[in-house]
Amino acid sequence: MAYSSAAAAIRLVFLHFLVISSLTSSAYEFPHGDRLAHKSASCNNNFQLVKLMMWVNDTKVESVVGLGAAFGALLPAHAENALRYPAAFANPLNCCSSSTSNLSNSIALSTRGDCAFTMKAEVAESGGASGLLVINDNEDLYKMVCSENDTSTNITIPVVMIAKSTGETMKQLMLDGSQVELLLYSPNRPLVDISVIFLWLMAVGTIVCASLWSEFIASEQGHESYDQLAPKVSSAAESVKDDSAKEVFDINASGAVVFVIVASVFLMLLYFFMSAWFIWVLIVLFCIGGSEGMHACLVTVILRIFKNSGDKKVNLPCLGEVTVLSMGVLPFCLAFAIFWAANQHVSYAWVGQDVLGICLMITVLQMARLPNIKVASVLLSCAFVYDIFWVFVSPLIFNESVMIAVARGDNSGGEAIPMLLRIPRFFDPWGGYDMIGFGDILFPGLLVAFAFRYDRSSKKGILNGYFLWLTIGYGIGLVLTYVGLYLMDGHGQPALLYLVPCTLGVIIVLGWLRGELKHLWNYGSSESLSRDPLGEA
Repeated sequence: MAYSSAAAAIRLVFLHFLVISSLTSSAYEFPHGDRLAHKSASCNNNFQLVKLMMWVNDTKVESVVGLGAAFGALLPAHAENALRYPAAFANPLNCCSSSTSNLSNSIALSTRGDCAFTMKAEVAESGGASGLLVINDNEDLYKMVCSENDTSTNITIPVVMIAKSTGETMKQLMLDGSQVELLLYSPNRPLVDISVIFLWLMAVGTIVCASLWSEFIASEQGHESYDQLAPKVSSAAESVKDDSAKEVFDINASGAVVFVIVASVFLMLLYFFMSAWFIWVLIVLFCIGGSEGMHACLVTVILRIFKNSGDKKVNLPCLGEVTVLSMGVLPFCLAFAIFWAANQHVSYAWVGQDVLGICLMITVLQMARLPNIKVASVLLSCAFVYDIFWVFVSPLIFNESVMIAVARGDNSGGEAIPMLLRIPRFFDPWGGYDMIGFGDILFPGLLVAFAFRYDRSSKKGILNGYFLWLTIGYGIGLVLTYVGLYLMDGHGQPALLYLVPCTLGVIIVLGWLRGELKHLWNYGSSESLSRDPLGEA
């Protein structure tokens, strides 16, 4: 059908966009710090995220977030143990010399710059202030550390940095004559939030569902799909025709390398030219790909339940022959995607994004496949290097992690890239989301799906096959990713650093121990007859 061919083309194009988001992250990263910071007994605080509860003329307003310094007093973990103080301007505002303002029993506000952070704190403390807020010159929360030139860091008041917009709001309220009062505290973040468990289940479940889809969901077509990998007696022309009808292609080694290079180029384009309109282009592409993936999944499930529901067909201009079922489902999917795009900033928008993303990934994993472990090794090794380079090595070249900057949506006017699954942190007082990029599911998912097809064609059981062990390996890899995320204070992690060894490594070691590695390495090389849009024919 013409419609099916167009849909396959959309999925293939969007597949290149999906792989740029190979990052596992959580809420509230600390984007800036000083690795060469001087540490001493009085300048060795762990950096604390700080909640600032604010009252304007005795009316409580929304809390904001700051970041505690490496020096000064630590804040209580509970609001009921903290004291409420009025805010007052330091004078001069940079707080680099003795203030002429009355700072007694107040929280001093100062701007960043002109002198060391420790000097500002000493000046505020000497003026009787009960705390110091340093207003940054941008929206980042900079880690305030000590330098080797600091002669004294025996500071006994809390020192907190706040973003420029927060400080400007406070300043304007005070200039307008309002009385601003503040209460500072630093609630503890739970070691593990239940959102991580749900995200783990979504990622593993997506891969398992995509692997089993053709066999157990797509009705009779599933057996034909698995037979594609087995040696055939039928003619090559008939095999090519069958694969074309099913819109299935094998990724080859050269295509795998090109695929990752294209993803790197696109990542750089996003980094240098990211803007709200660029992100909206991706959002539109995501809606098109997600609605098409949702349509494919829903039609398949309905056909599984009602086997004769796809018999009635009509001819449409440009689209050709289309089933009535497809015509009925597609408007619903488009409406779902449009509703999500129009409401992507509301609290429940993550549900729509995850539904569209999961449907899209299931559909893509039905369309693309790895023919053997040789190609899998090339693809996953390239992805492994790609992920590590753009997260950990790129800061040495660009002064910041390119992957984290893109995933965070810098310079995008508040818009975020949609190519990830996300779920809110339900019991974290800081809120935010746990996230995993589509690339972290698709790359290992291709290998897990291959393992399932290999087990079926080789008539292997669940224990002596590879699918179960790769699924377990993927799950363990995700756990290791979140351990790394915790140990690195919430900084985004290149999940493929953990997932590739736990999947590709598992199948290679198992294959070697079972004496099947050579067969896995070259499997399907002579029987793979489907056309390959990514590289060789």
